[in-house]
Amino acid sequence: MTQTIPGKRLLPRTVLTLAVLAAVGNVAIAAEGDADSDASTKLPVVKFDTVEVTPLNGGGESLDKIAASVQTASGDALRDSNANDLTEFLNRKFAGLTFNEVAGNPLQPDVNFRGYTASPLLGTPQGLSVYMDGVRLNQPFGDVVSWDLIPRNAIEGITLMPGSNPLFGLNTLGGALSIETKSGRSDPGTTVEMSYGSHARGTADVQTGGVDGAFDWYFNAHYFTDGGWREHSPSDQGQLFGKIGWQGDDDDLHLSYAYVKDLLTGNGLQEMHLMARDYASSYTPDRTQNESHYLNLEGHHRFNDALSLAGNVYFRKIDTHTHNGDINDDAISESVYQPSAAEQAALLAAGYSGFPASGANAANTPYPQWRCIANILLNSEPNEKCNGLDTLTQARQKNFGFGLQLNWSEDFGGNHNDFIVGTAYDANRIRYSQSARFGYLTPERNVVLVDGPGAYVDGTQDSENAFDSRVNLKSHAHTWSAFFTDTLSIKETWALTVSGRYNRETSTTHDLIDPDGGIDSLNGHDIYSRFNPALGLTWTPSANLNAYVGYNEGNRAPSAIELGCANAENPCRLPNAMAGDPPLKQVVTRTLEAGLRGMLGDATHWNANVYRAENKDDILFVAAPDATGAGYFQNFPKTRREGIDLGFDSRVDALSFGVQYSYVKATYEANGQFPGDGNSTNSFALENPSFRGLGGGTITVAPGDRLPLVPKQTFKAFVGYDFDETLSLNLDFRASSGVYARGNENNAHQPDGTYYLGPGKSAGYGVFDLGLNYKPTPKLTFFAQIDNLLNRKYATAAQLGAQGFDADGHFVARPLPAVANTPGDENYPVPRTTFFAPGAPRLIWGGVRYSF
Repeated sequence: MTQTIPGKRLLPRTVLTLAVLAAVGNVAIAAEGDADSDASTKLPVVKFDTVEVTPLNGGGESLDKIAASVQTASGDALRDSNANDLTEFLNRKFAGLTFNEVAGNPLQPDVNFRGYTASPLLGTPQGLSVYMDGVRLNQPFGDVVSWDLIPRNAIEGITLMPGSNPLFGLNTLGGALSIETKSGRSDPGTTVEMSYGSHARGTADVQTGGVDGAFDWYFNAHYFTDGGWREHSPSDQGQLFGKIGWQGDDDDLHLSYAYVKDLLTGNGLQEMHLMARDYASSYTPDRTQNESHYLNLEGHHRFNDALSLAGNVYFRKIDTHTHNGDINDDAISESVYQPSAAEQAALLAAGYSGFPASGANAANTPYPQWRCIANILLNSEPNEKCNGLDTLTQARQKNFGFGLQLNWSEDFGGNHNDFIVGTAYDANRIRYSQSARFGYLTPERNVVLVDGPGAYVDGTQDSENAFDSRVNLKSHAHTWSAFFTDTLSIKETWALTVSGRYNRETSTTHDLIDPDGGIDSLNGHDIYSRFNPALGLTWTPSANLNAYVGYNEGNRAPSAIELGCANAENPCRLPNAMAGDPPLKQVVTRTLEAGLRGMLGDATHWNANVYRAENKDDILFVAAPDATGAGYFQNFPKTRREGIDLGFDSRVDALSFGVQYSYVKATYEANGQFPGDGNSTNSFALENPSFRGLGGGTITVAPGDRLPLVPKQTFKAFVGYDFDETLSLNLDFRASSGVYARGNENNAHQPDGTYYLGPGKSAGYGVFDLGLNYKPTPKLTFFAQIDNLLNRKYATAAQLGAQGFDADGHFVARPLPAVANTPGDENYPVPRTTFFAPGAPRLIWGGVRYSF
């Protein structure tokens, strides 16, 4: 039986838990004092790893002086895990972190930490910042994070800083992930690696580095190809990373360059009945092509032993093209089968033949096309008669800036003090365009396009429900920041940290379709500014115990895509069709965290923490009525994430093992209304049972309702065994509770088997991963990996939506009879179902690595 911890009692109960752990630690301290009277006079101070406390390298601080549950990992750990990429490694090893496979591609997951997300998908509320060597990787357009652009095998170290730490700038609401790359000094030598496995997934990688006097160099080339375990889901990727460095007595410089080009196919969510019929099936495939250039110059200068300067200058250029074939949900409630006399005449005039003169219906026409073709020719109602939409987008982003910080470390009055002060500037230029065309779906879920006056989704159709999805804009933004942090160590056991950062962002958008500033124009000029403080206190009474408490604040300014899609009367289809909209407020997050960490003996580490983060004016993407994939952004007054993390790891001779448990309660903390077409408790369905399945109803969210797609509980465990110096075996286990589906924000949806077919929540799951490393010589390594060892079928995300296909995969329009006197514009109800993001089945691959 699972015990639910009430929200109002979460912090007191968890603090009590921490107090008990502290007592255990103090018992250990007392035992040390009995054994050694000298130790009781002056207890040794615990020494933890040094962690960078700002995005730039050079501002390191001992972990025992940081008032947060920081998690770190090395590039060697990433390599030895046999993980496919960085996100898979994080999902296995880091506490409180999970991912949702919403995009359906192994290189494009949504990474969630403590209820906050870093996602490559436009429209996802972003709450985590990501840095590489001091360069912010959140893209200017939508703050999205393209995980595929991070050079997997060039990673030297990883740091996850939790909370709304202001030192990491904008968008650090739930945490910041900082990545350090390799250099010739850290990784000399040459390594060649190749692997191959299930579904034609293969990699080839070469890296080489070296030192010659004051100079060093590092180069990495990586190729990834994957046939995809789901149908029609191939992906190809190429990565290059290089770094050259120079190091003098008091100075060092590093110039790094990264290039990535890939073509990724993501099948997204799948309808529950189609997934039960074929777990590897796809609904409609989407393709993304990225090409990225990254250039970063880092430098350090040491004035003396106490004073140093660190800085960087960077430039990024990212071109992204997407091609998304989707079902047009507006056609599900329309008559799409038998062409009328006028439509038949249009088809004949255009040279078409073979269309039915009469009698076409759902039973004999599983994939309707003729009314779609005719309405495109007539420019009449293709928005209602065509069941397919084909959307093309192009985003060109340029991002450049610099960071500079002064580090001062000195003793004052017998106490040590570390002080950092710095400034940062970031500018970006964006060009974004979108166009869409009507078409009809094939059995393979591809969209066939038809030429004609009504082919484009431009709002010119002779239909009262015509809509315009065109976007053509350019924007630029400038962000200035100034920050400081000061850590005072008191009597070797206490450390007090005071920090703050001021951010000011100016954003200007120009609409190239409506440049004169009409009612739907995207023209805008917005300014957001805020000072975010932080305060932390740590206590280290012994080498076995460290306690901390911290408070911090962070903010996120709305991006151009959110500002252009914030009107409930004019929802956007993602990737976005945008229009002139009300302004959005910036999000402000306040986080309080307390915790304990320490050691038992020489090889056992443990940690426990409790946190609460509250968002004011959270920016949420709200699904629009009766339009899967469409919606708008809005400020929600207040949301909250609170929880606990517990961890333990140890090593006994050749055996290593550990466990991690995380509980997070992510809730709405204000009343609000959300569109609820797919929800059985929407306002229309509650008003009259005859109105079930109609579009346009809303649901009411109350304080305490849980946010969708955030698992309440996660559990991770690992066991490793070194049989000898050549052979090692690793077993990982990760388990997650189910998540509420998007569209079920009130947590009240229940299926009825006719109008509402699926659950409002995904099921919990547990997955084992097995890895083997065999090293017959110091230079040669063979490795093998089995992910999802037991071939468990599970889902990592869910969403309520309209059912467009039957269990055999045939398109079905108007499956339910018409309803009279409806409250909205629709007369034909549509069955609503649940879409799931299926987790990957058992995947097996192996490879060889040779170093020289």
